[in-house]
Amino acid sequence: MPEIFFGGARGGGKTDGVLGKWALKERRYGAHFNARMFRKATTTSEDAIERAKEIFVPLGAKFNESKLTFRMPHGGRVAFGYLDGEKDAEAQQGKNLTDVWIEEAGQYAQPTAIDKLFGALRSSHGVPVQMILTANPGGAGQGWIRERYKLVPFPMGPKLVERVLPDGSVHKMAVIPSRLSDNRILIDSDPLYASRLQLTGGAKLVKAWLGGDWSSVEGAFFDEWDEAKHVVAPFAIPSDWLRFRSMDWGSAKPFSVGWWVIAGDDTRIPRLDGVEGTRTIPRGAMVRYREWYGCKPGQANAGLKLTAEQVADGIASREANERIAYGVLDPAAFAEDGGPSIAQRMQRWSDPGRGLKGPAFREADNKRVPRAGAMGGWDAMRQRLIGEAERPMLYVFSTCRDFIRTVPMIQHDTSRPEDLDTDAEDHVADEARYGCMSRPWVAKAPAAAKAKSTGYAPMGGGSGRSWRT
Repeated sequence: MPEIFFGGARGGGKTDGVLGKWALKERRYGAHFNARMFRKATTTSEDAIERAKEIFVPLGAKFNESKLTFRMPHGGRVAFGYLDGEKDAEAQQGKNLTDVWIEEAGQYAQPTAIDKLFGALRSSHGVPVQMILTANPGGAGQGWIRERYKLVPFPMGPKLVERVLPDGSVHKMAVIPSRLSDNRILIDSDPLYASRLQLTGGAKLVKAWLGGDWSSVEGAFFDEWDEAKHVVAPFAIPSDWLRFRSMDWGSAKPFSVGWWVIAGDDTRIPRLDGVEGTRTIPRGAMVRYREWYGCKPGQANAGLKLTAEQVADGIASREANERIAYGVLDPAAFAEDGGPSIAQRMQRWSDPGRGLKGPAFREADNKRVPRAGAMGGWDAMRQRLIGEAERPMLYVFSTCRDFIRTVPMIQHDTSRPEDLDTDAEDHVADEARYGCMSRPWVAKAPAAAKAKSTGYAPMGGGSGRSWRT
């Protein structure tokens, strides 16, 4: 199998599993075996190297400390390197690696650098090549790993996952779930390890590390997200509800278009989870009922490289016969550089034969974080996710898979915690932020408490969301 994912709970014996496999494979293929483990930094590989010494040296291997390489007893090689980005992957392209191991794959926000290593995975001597990724739930890469290997629900045993490549061929991947109970050596030698995992963080992280739960997202930027609350089954949208669209432009990177509707009244809809009964979409809530994500199939964060006119065609075709009140678009798409802007080109496009006209947009409010007292875009989005009285003010149709796949997984920026990690797949989040900023909403303030503490009283109209002296 050319690709294996081996992961789940912490302490599941992943390191010993890979090193033991390599020892057996090197014994069979000898000098033609050439394996390398990669991590974000070689300094974080110390434990794996020490464990490799315990396994390989008694077998007759010699370790070169300066090159971090084992010369194995039958002439094969096992080395330890770093893979921080695409440039590091490109530096491996001249090599002939039969085996690659990506340790802690969840540290990579995108799989781009990892996938480039397939170019160095080859053998002219008939050695079956293989890439192994090991990871625990959590980290910047949880979203793409969960999606790529179909880890929700976490499988009870090994399974095969297929990926159709651009040429139509099928790439098969083996998924081997690991659990703490699989590592009898650790359990017997350190019986309190599972108890100590209870001290590592919040309930979501503990659940993920103990049980290999890939549905929990520790450290998520939008920790208010709850799929059970925010995702709804598609329903018939009343014709008088206001519809609009938001968009984040991209060419080499994905673009994202979202279509939204504002609930005109409290509306009862069927439950998505199969439980009998209904739930209520509150008046004023934003509902994402359609999306178009311009990403190459099977390639996270890679754009389709469509022209502005092609995108305009796609938007107009999708919303034909709908009344779209307005559209908001990434301000960068309005830049003119010796010619019409992206926004102008989309609006000028038309197809009279099909009766279609290009979509019109206005510049979106691009404030990400609060400035000078004004609400930032992430706060506006968070307000709607929280809602009030246990009822969110933002919902997503279950058919909007790219919102559900990417937005809940985004982590905080480590250097600017009030913003999200812009190295992640954040295009849908940006586009949704534009939509929320075009329809700002704040929860009702308790009238009595507000009047007592500030001397303010609610304005007429009953909304409770505007205040006057």
